[in-house]
Amino acid sequence: MRIVDKIKDAQRENRTIFSFEYFPPKTDEGVENLFERMDRMVMHQPAFCDITWGAGGSTSDLTLEIVNKMQNMICVESMMHLTCTNMPVSKLDFALENVKANGVQNILALRGDPPHGQDKFVQVEDGFSCALDLVKHIRKKYGGYFGITVAGYPEAHPDVISGDAATQEAYEKDLAYLKEKVDAGGDFVITQLFYDTDLFLRFVNDCREIGITCPIVPGIMPINNYKGFLRMTGFCKTNIPADITAALEPIKDNDEAVRSFGVHLGTEMCKKILASGINAVHLYTLNMEKSAIAILQNLGLIDISQVRRSLPWRPPTNVRRTREDVRPIFWANRPKSYISRTTAWDQYPSGRWGDSRSPAYGALTDYQFLRRRSRNKKIQEEWVVPLSSVEDIAEKFANYCAGKLKSFPWSELEGLQLETKKINSELVKINKDGFLTINSQPAVNGEKSDSPAVGWGGPGGYVYQKAYVEFFCSPEKLEKLIRKAEEFPSLTYIAVNSVGETKSNVGPGDVNAVTWGVFPAKEVIQPTVVDPISFMSWKDEAFQGWEDEWASLYKAQDDPAKKILHEIKESYYLVSLVDNDYIGGDLFAFFSGI
Repeated sequence: MRIVDKIKDAQRENRTIFSFEYFPPKTDEGVENLFERMDRMVMHQPAFCDITWGAGGSTSDLTLEIVNKMQNMICVESMMHLTCTNMPVSKLDFALENVKANGVQNILALRGDPPHGQDKFVQVEDGFSCALDLVKHIRKKYGGYFGITVAGYPEAHPDVISGDAATQEAYEKDLAYLKEKVDAGGDFVITQLFYDTDLFLRFVNDCREIGITCPIVPGIMPINNYKGFLRMTGFCKTNIPADITAALEPIKDNDEAVRSFGVHLGTEMCKKILASGINAVHLYTLNMEKSAIAILQNLGLIDISQVRRSLPWRPPTNVRRTREDVRPIFWANRPKSYISRTTAWDQYPSGRWGDSRSPAYGALTDYQFLRRRSRNKKIQEEWVVPLSSVEDIAEKFANYCAGKLKSFPWSELEGLQLETKKINSELVKINKDGFLTINSQPAVNGEKSDSPAVGWGGPGGYVYQKAYVEFFCSPEKLEKLIRKAEEFPSLTYIAVNSVGETKSNVGPGDVNAVTWGVFPAKEVIQPTVVDPISFMSWKDEAFQGWEDEWASLYKAQDDPAKKILHEIKESYYLVSLVDNDYIGGDLFAFFSGI
């Protein structure tokens, strides 16, 4: 979706929106940490996030990689900065075609800073000299596909500031240039950082006076440390009001005090801006989380104790997937894997799961994980321990279900989901009994859609769930389970081993909705299903967890733990079990005595 449409929708609905900016880190570990931070911050539902291009185009490849993963794996509307620095038209088009193919629809068009070691911008051969030319090019070649954002400078562009401020003539000339960018196809304006709110409000008024009518979004940079604040404001030639200087001077060597002041200042700036009628704020995070989140909390724009969900899983933002609203439950703890394995689908289920036999799941590859290194480190710390028996393994699973471990070889997520706390003790018990669970959900009968644990879908609705548990177990336990299931007509199961031998009491086309919601003036929404055919694709990934996600982390080839994990992979069954009686059923009582 084009960001300008989100801003205009919020204006019509009298809502305030916010967004975050990040930059490409210099190391692989930094990139992994950034994705982890994004994942947390996106839970608060920003309208969009953007990623910078890097000085002199120095991070162009990494920027492309990050923005594509932001859009498709983090699932947040994403905007990529694109500059003219060191970029002939062929490279610009390569970048634009790349992000278009990945469903990204938003570009911040900039001239860019001079390359490293140079004082002035130099136009490259077959390149553009200014952001205006880039805006014109994007509009001419790509029509209305891209939403184009342009930069505005409340104090004028740094290039025309000499001394303490730009001359009035230079300021007015810069405003006229901004209007040219908007008239050429810019959809909205994001401003350079500033700390004098009155200057920003004057800038907005001056823009309106000369006919710039598009949305203008203020760029707010929280002060996180004193030296960084001086460096950034010096580079951008930003005016610092005397009262801010006076407040910072006595605390400049106390980082915590500076951060606290930065949160207070950012909050007060935003309050004044929002009171003027502006309905959006854009936070320059500098890849840091706490200050930006604290400001939004102070403004009442987020509540960290209550994260709203439009679906049980994070909805995609890729333009090709925006209508998708149904998924198999098997990938509940590995949503990025599901996205990566379904990237090549021509269409995505909307309203009902439909015929899952026509689209093929993509091959299971390493790229499904955004944070392979950091994820493996956590699993290494918590799961790579001496193992001498199946009971040792069951104890690890039980500890995870009890909340004693944060990582899990079968999950991309950190820790247990809130709804799992409703069934923690039951999960611990069946794991100790040899049913090694990797996915589950409690039965829910008409809880309000704003429930912190199980709610989703917006206000005024009611949500429902069938109790579900997915686990590995031995063939002996499976036989007992199958015999006992004959006494429980509300139970349906699918079991398969690593070589594809299947036992089930449902047909291959029997798709079972296990989560649904009822909302005012809407059809019933059923976002998760148990689909027998998809389960066969999922089972390869699930069985791979024993070796690729766990055993491979043991360094010694002859480690006894590797042998046990391999034996379980080769001999156990993966079982999907549903209690279809979501009103009076007791799924976990079924395990008693098996």
